[in-house]
Amino acid sequence: MTVTWSGVFPALTTQFHPDESLDLDSTARHLERLIGSGIHGVILLGSVGENTAHDYEEKLLLLRELKAAVRGRIPVLSGVAEFTTAAACRYARDCERIGIDGLMVLPAMVYPADRREAIAHFRSVARACSLPVMIYNNPPSYQVDVTPDMFRELAEEPNIVAIKESSGDPRRITDLINELEGRFLLFCGVDDLVLESVMLGATGWVSGLANAFPEENRVLWELIQAGRWTEARQLYRWYTPLLHLDTKPKLVQYIKLCMAETGLGSETTRAPRLRLEGAERDQVLQVIRRALATRPDLKVYSQQ
Repeated sequence: MTVTWSGVFPALTTQFHPDESLDLDSTARHLERLIGSGIHGVILLGSVGENTAHDYEEKLLLLRELKAAVRGRIPVLSGVAEFTTAAACRYARDCERIGIDGLMVLPAMVYPADRREAIAHFRSVARACSLPVMIYNNPPSYQVDVTPDMFRELAEEPNIVAIKESSGDPRRITDLINELEGRFLLFCGVDDLVLESVMLGATGWVSGLANAFPEENRVLWELIQAGRWTEARQLYRWYTPLLHLDTKPKLVQYIKLCMAETGLGSETTRAPRLRLEGAERDQVLQVIRRALATRPDLKVYSQQ
């Protein structure tokens, strides 16, 4: 199977009303804002989209509404984060019926599968539909590490086409390239490793902070793609304290607080995630407001 995914694919936040009910209109407006900023694709209902905080029918409703809103302008993927393999396969089939363009498949939630179990889960989901599949490897969060030799086995599945690499070790990019000889598209899944990952061979970026700083994301990506390393490093150094927020257990709350501070959305999350308070809130706000106070003039980069 051949797909041409590349570039910045935000893991879209899901917007909620103050009572935590789903706010489809605000979510669609936010997605439209990101499309206008130049994103290359989008992932709905990933970790940042609070996948596991939605009931099943809500997920399908959100997919239908946002797929329609996109109108074919960019690829639309959905996260697959179910608790059993059977539920993940059912969800994959429903995504295909809705017309979603691809899947980002996580390990089955809660249970830390071993090697054999993880491979069986990913194979089963891939075989349940004909959609192209990106495997999301994030051992720090999900306690399952999909190693290069495991991906060699998964390469037998023709519709597994991409890897979102979030191990936190940039050496993994080179290992995947050496082991798999270009079989998979490689996406950086850790915001504060994007420069390093692209230099080593990643051709895409699944980003969380793009939700709050879409123009900065776009310009950084364009500088990297153009090989303008001095300028890319300069912008990356400004951006990195914000990008670090994507690597924390409360990344959803942190990213949504960034969105609230930049006027791009609400910080409301669904419990058990709660509004940040006290010293933790102050520390995150300090990072955000320092960045806003020193926000670079992006026109400088476009003029060079």
